[in-house]
Amino acid sequence: MKRSDFYYELPQELIAQTPLARRDASRLMVLPKSGGAASRRTFSELPELLSPGDCLVLNDSRVIPARLLGRLETGGVCELMLLRDAGDGVWETLARPGRKLRTGARAVFGGGELRASVTDVTKGGNRLVRFECDGAFADVLYRLGNTPLPPYITEKLDDAERYQTVYSRAPGSAAAPTAGLHFTPELLRAIAARGITAAYVTLHVGPGTFRPVKAENIEDHEMHGEHYELTDSAAAAVNLAKTSGGRVVAVGTTSCRVLESAADENGLVAAGSGETDIFIYPGYKFRCIDGLVTNFHLPESTLIMLVSALAGRERVLAAYAGAVRERYRFFSFGDAMMIL
Repeated sequence: MKRSDFYYELPQELIAQTPLARRDASRLMVLPKSGGAASRRTFSELPELLSPGDCLVLNDSRVIPARLLGRLETGGVCELMLLRDAGDGVWETLARPGRKLRTGARAVFGGGELRASVTDVTKGGNRLVRFECDGAFADVLYRLGNTPLPPYITEKLDDAERYQTVYSRAPGSAAAPTAGLHFTPELLRAIAARGITAAYVTLHVGPGTFRPVKAENIEDHEMHGEHYELTDSAAAAVNLAKTSGGRVVAVGTTSCRVLESAADENGLVAAGSGETDIFIYPGYKFRCIDGLVTNFHLPESTLIMLVSALAGRERVLAAYAGAVRERYRFFSFGDAMMIL
């Protein structure tokens, strides 16, 4: 398939710049996986759309203050975006200006409280950077770093917690698993009261989120690996739903990718941790998930390709066209879709 097969026209003004006052007040388009017209609901109605015995799977990764602004040793400003902890004090980063941050380049942050040196350049152009500081790196990072926002959000976020899910627990992401931003503690309690299980997995959103699909043939696109963890309790909850007639509904493409990476041919998942670079696009046969709660995604992105694999490319693009006509809000702080 071609990258251009997943293009759609999006007016700039429909890109949500700020979150709604109440998280679960967003609109929810419900697209039946088996066919038929989409219905229009609000996100607070989600419990009514699920059944007792279903399992809702959420990504509890937490965004770290991954954006660092500093100065090059040779002069001039620089910016590093932490993407992935490579171990031993080294992080994979997006670096600006790239032409001055070649192997061997050095920079300081916070007046020298944090020091960095570029150790290598990856195949995709990201920089591997070794950090040195006095004290714990995490403590210094939380003092000096800023919460990164996607480049299509240009307005300042007054409350950084609005770019975290209310159930975020495990620090490590460079971007939020945004489908989960619609949930409130009250909504989670309503879900539990209906007999729906919430299971939590972890996938730290990393370099793949920032990489556009450049290959015209999408099969040629290479996904970056992202770290995930699936606990015994989460695996047990998913497998119970699968074996007892319930449905497994992933909240976000990240939760979907964890489950599909860990599933066997029968759709059952095994607990564990590791790296996943699974790339899901039309033609993929889902093994575990029965439904998906997600946001509206960028044209020609791996995310819209994943959604199209579940509901069909033409149906998804038709639903997106309807969302544009009805002035839905798009991307991270925008409205939501459920495919079930």
